[in-house]
Amino acid sequence: MLRPAADENFTKRLIGAVGAANVLTGGAVAGFATDVYRSRELPLAVVRPASVEALQAAVRTATSAGIAVYTRGGGASYTDGYLPARPDSILIDMGGLDRIVEINETDAYVTVEAGVTWAALKAALDPRGWRTPFFGPFSGIAATVGGSVSQHSISHGSGAYGISAQSVISLEVVAADGGLLRTGAAARGAAPYSRWYGPDLAGLFTGDCGVFGVKARITLALRRRLPAFACASFAFQDLESLARGLRAAAIEGIDDEHFAMDAALAKGQITRAARISKFLTAKDLAVSAGTPFAALKQLISTALAGSRRLGAAPYSAHFILEGFAPRGARIKCRRLNELLRAAGGAPIANTVPAIVRSKPFAPLFNTLGPDGERWVPLHGYIPHSRVAEFHRAVDELLLSRRAEMQALGVWCGGMFMTMGTTAFLYELAFYWPGAQSAYHRHALPAGYLASLPQRAHDAAAAACVDALKRDLVALYSRHQAVHFQLGKVYPYGSVLAPEALALVRSVKRALDPHDLMNPGALELGLCPHVETPA
Repeated sequence: MLRPAADENFTKRLIGAVGAANVLTGGAVAGFATDVYRSRELPLAVVRPASVEALQAAVRTATSAGIAVYTRGGGASYTDGYLPARPDSILIDMGGLDRIVEINETDAYVTVEAGVTWAALKAALDPRGWRTPFFGPFSGIAATVGGSVSQHSISHGSGAYGISAQSVISLEVVAADGGLLRTGAAARGAAPYSRWYGPDLAGLFTGDCGVFGVKARITLALRRRLPAFACASFAFQDLESLARGLRAAAIEGIDDEHFAMDAALAKGQITRAARISKFLTAKDLAVSAGTPFAALKQLISTALAGSRRLGAAPYSAHFILEGFAPRGARIKCRRLNELLRAAGGAPIANTVPAIVRSKPFAPLFNTLGPDGERWVPLHGYIPHSRVAEFHRAVDELLLSRRAEMQALGVWCGGMFMTMGTTAFLYELAFYWPGAQSAYHRHALPAGYLASLPQRAHDAAAAACVDALKRDLVALYSRHQAVHFQLGKVYPYGSVLAPEALALVRSVKRALDPHDLMNPGALELGLCPHVETPA
């Protein structure tokens, strides 16, 4: 760790490089250096560059002094993705790089700075009748394009178009020496209109969690928004039939997006919706739903009707289907109904996907439980052929911990999706009694936090969740799962074949020879791994 005098001298150089207004130190640092789950080391400073040139200067200033660089997007990570693993570091917050550089309607691409949120991008594209194929995670009101591309985000548009990386055409990346690297057609000095130009350099930087460099600008494909849509929801009695239904829909490529929940998660969402409806104003609810009255009516309908139908189903699946005309969307809906009924599904009210369609980016209230509990999810992406076996293993693990969880007030719910035709996403979200953290105070409205039950830190409950996380990550690994949002939690370097690991490390050495770009991530560094909630 740097001596105090060295800290001061480095901070002066950093301020000289990017300006005093763009460097935060002291008490302002903690809110940025805490993710949804916890904090680790506090960095020397948080840097908020206002231009790509300032970003380059910040990286160059840090690495030339042997200071590590960690990069934060919207902050809604829960896998230590941007958390400093060493104190001699800076944390770059990308919120100041929030400009939409170009919307090229002729060549059908959009270039944005990495700090642009998905909500801001959608607001700019909607009036023009355009969209990106993948258009953001559920947290897109805060999640940035750069963060999502670094972490392999999923959600809106994933049913038809996959993860965030699959919509990327070109990247501009600041390497450890401060240089700017471009990919695709842009690598030869052309406009960023094509990803494919020899080896796929863009692919190296998607899902890398910033270990190869800091994304400065991202170019995404555009497509026309389809004018019509339909929503559908189905109840299932067990996970096996739900998995069959989702697989059948994925193979036929029917939906634009979908998600599924078990009863525990659904009931939690209903409780949260009722609480949020009391906190938010009618204006908040009406952003996309037409009128304040209509928006409020929709949310109350979910809380009331949903508690009778949605919460009663062991599992439920929700779909948004698009078409060139209402008739086309209805035809897709009829075919979906046939497939899911054959798998054991029963149609239920489609209020949930209708609300998601009208308001895709909700405030980050889900970073706490419906009654103010702490929250953290974890997931794995597994082959369809292993879903039933994996589900039985999860049930056995949770059953073995049931008494402890009940005694400590720990509970969990499940969320499920498919991405493409080959595999199934199995996500578990854990809730436990605990105090609101620096992240929540930084990211959520003070009035909403005050409306929740106030809880003290519960060391035993936190330790229970920590142990469950470790055991479930190991369980995913035994069932050959892969993960998105790897950060510093999920295995990567330790499970790669030697040939693949050697290649990844050679790329790391070429771009970051001193291991200063997010050291500790992807298991490519030597930073110790500690799992203790905030």
